[in-house]
Amino acid sequence: MTEVAKGADATTDDLLLRLRNFQSDYFPLHQQRFQDLVADGQHPKTLFVGCSDSRLVPYLLTGAGPGELFIVRNVGALVPPYDGTYGLHGTTAAIEYAVLTLHVERIIVCGHSHCGAIRVAYDGAPAEAVALQAWLKLAEEALLPVQSCPEALRRTEQRVVVLQLERLMAYPMVRREVEAGRLTLHGWHYVIEHGEVHIFDVQQGRFVPASEASNSGTGPYAPYVEHDGQVFSY
Repeated sequence: MTEVAKGADATTDDLLLRLRNFQSDYFPLHQQRFQDLVADGQHPKTLFVGCSDSRLVPYLLTGAGPGELFIVRNVGALVPPYDGTYGLHGTTAAIEYAVLTLHVERIIVCGHSHCGAIRVAYDGAPAEAVALQAWLKLAEEALLPVQSCPEALRRTEQRVVVLQLERLMAYPMVRREVEAGRLTLHGWHYVIEHGEVHIFDVQQGRFVPASEASNSGTGPYAPYVEHDGQVFSY
C-alpha cells in the first residue's frame, strides 16, 4: 500500500476524489484556457481582498473563471497599514504585486454577514490566539461603543470594509493609480443568507443591494468634478 493510502482506503478520501474529479472532469473542458494562461501569463483585472470565511466564494459571487481574479484572503478581509507597523505581511505584498506588476484595474474589499472575525473583535479572542488578537486590532477603529448584537455586528462589518478602502489609499501605488484614473476601489458586503452583495455607494454614503445599485462601487476616492470643472480629491 502506498504512503498516500496508508491508514485509509483511497476511495474514502474525499479530497483525493475531488482532485481526481478535477483532472478527469473539469480540466479537459477548460484545458485550452489553462494552457493559454501558462503560455501568455496571467492578466487579471481585479484584486479581490476577501475574508477567509469558507462561506465566501469569490468565483461564485463574480462569475469569474481561471485567470480573472487575483485573490488574497485573511481573517476579516483586513488591510495592514502601509507604514509597516504590522511588520512584513502577505496581504501588503499581494497588493503591491497586483498594482505594480499585474496592473489590475480594480480592487474589491469584500466582507460578509455573520463574520466571526468581527464577533471576536468585540468579544475577545482566546488567550492562546496571540497573533489573532494583534491582527484584529486592525478592525478596532470600526467598532461601535456598544455590546455585540446582530445590528452592531452588521454595521461594523460594513464599517470595516470602508475602513480598509481608506487604508488602501495610504499605499502610494494605489493612490497614484486611483488619482490617475487607472484604478478603482470597490467595497462589498456579502449577505450570506440572502445571496446578495451590498455595494458601498460613496454618493449615498451607504451600502446598497446589488439588485438596486447603479454601479459595482467605484469609490470612495474617485475625483469629484464641480460644475465649473474644478476637480476635488477626497
